Amino acid sequence: MTNPPAYPSSARVAVIRARWHSEIVDRAHDSFLNEAAKILPHAHIDSFDVPGAFEMPLLAQKLGRSGRYDAVVAIAFVVDGGIYRHDFVSAAVIDGLMQAQMTTDVPVFSVSLTPHNFQPTEALTDFFANHFVKKGREAAEAVRQVLTLNAELALPAQA
Repeated sequence: MTNPPAYPSSARVAVIRARWHSEIVDRAHDSFLNEAAKILPHAHIDSFDVPGAFEMPLLAQKLGRSGRYDAVVAIAFVVDGGIYRHDFVSAAVIDGLMQAQMTTDVPVFSVSLTPHNFQPTEALTDFFANHFVKKGREAAEAVRQVLTLNAELALPAQA
């Protein structure tokens, strides 16, 4: 008889959301919360707002070091605004989120997307808003899987 996989019922998850393009970012945030309520029903989730994606890695690191969270989720939409190279920003953000997870031993999940082509037209805004709903659900499932794996790894070995 196999025991069902278990995630820590007292799991705490921090969600960081960048406020640039909030109408799109909030779709992933809301979708994450809705899906987490189904698949992580006893988890406690705190949300934190930052101005933009560039501010997420430092907060992810601070949240990881706090000892309060079992996972951190970072949500942002980084676009080419014609002023700077958005690929540099997105690379710095992803590298920073990876560094935060590696230095704190708290998993950090990225829903930080950089479209190849985005203009604030109704069609593209709708497309990415809907895509972020899917990404929010996927992030909740990824958190569930990693929390379950971490819980299983913490169990004593059975002979």
